[in-house]
Amino acid sequence: MTHSKLFEPFDLGPIRLANRIVMAPLTRSRATSDGVVKDMHVTYYAQRAEAGLIVTEATNITVEGRGYAWTPGIYTEEQVAAWRKVTDAVHAKGGKIVLQLWHVGRISHPDLQENGAKPVAPSAVTPKGQAFTEEGFKPHEEPRALERDELPRVVADYVKATKNAKAAGFDGVEVHAANGYLLDQFLRDGANKRTDDYGGSIENRIRFPLEVVDAVIAAWDAQHVGIRISPVTPANDLTDSNPQLVFDRFVEELGKRKLMYLHVVEGQTGGSRDLPFDYAKLRQAFGGVYMSNNGLTRELAEKELEAGEADLVCFGRPFIANPDLVTRLRIGAPLAEGDKATFYGGDEKGYIDYPALTDEEKRQAEAA
Repeated sequence: MTHSKLFEPFDLGPIRLANRIVMAPLTRSRATSDGVVKDMHVTYYAQRAEAGLIVTEATNITVEGRGYAWTPGIYTEEQVAAWRKVTDAVHAKGGKIVLQLWHVGRISHPDLQENGAKPVAPSAVTPKGQAFTEEGFKPHEEPRALERDELPRVVADYVKATKNAKAAGFDGVEVHAANGYLLDQFLRDGANKRTDDYGGSIENRIRFPLEVVDAVIAAWDAQHVGIRISPVTPANDLTDSNPQLVFDRFVEELGKRKLMYLHVVEGQTGGSRDLPFDYAKLRQAFGGVYMSNNGLTRELAEKELEAGEADLVCFGRPFIANPDLVTRLRIGAPLAEGDKATFYGGDEKGYIDYPALTDEEKRQAEAA
């Protein structure tokens, strides 16, 4: 294969990446009911450690932040100890791994909350769709609007989660402000109907997400904090009347904070990339490391890198069935297809039993 920027080492602040390929966060719903990752998670992430960087599956910062059954947490000592096994295994393989900090906000259900409480949100706006509970899918219910004096408590949950991630041996954290979850709900006027200084104007709507980012930076430092956004995705029934204005302003503020990276879902999460939006403006406003994501192929990823449209490129679903995705991309080997029936929930099947290429298969691919 010809030389490609994909496989060049990259300095992500103080973190030296072996290549520019990032494994995207992929919810797989295989933790315990108490949010503890298992031995199979250790194997799963270690199998994929040749990625330049792994971003873990979204990880709940608290019970209140939980929106899906069997998703992991980072708020108890048991959870931290279990994640430590994962980071040790990835580091032993020469990989780098950051933890994605998650609060789903309204995208939850009382069955997933402590004592059957209502999910919390910027405003009491019920999203369309269903929550994934241990009893199956159930329609979302009306959330409870967070009181203004509760917001510092939520910020403190992010701080605790950040400190726990550091204790668990992660190389950094990624603040999840995408895909219709809590911080995204504050940003967008389809979900944020507040009349206090956290709603209404763009300046007010970006206030709480920025308070979270600032607190996370204070708990670690800016060089170990990235953020994920999805400006135009309609995921989880979230809309905004003018996302370009909102995200241009939000990212301008993020740029002042000199974060580790800006991770952007370009287009509709898991769908079309062709929704109108000027991502070049975001990249310019941020001024730092830009990570692109959504439906990337090797060709499109290389095109973005060569054109200076991205510094890092994120692959999601291809990593499910191809633990050695980096190798396969490098030598031009065919990619295996994942079994969608085993994407969410279950055991080792469809999780850690996808094989890497044999030496003979590698030779054949390189000779082709």
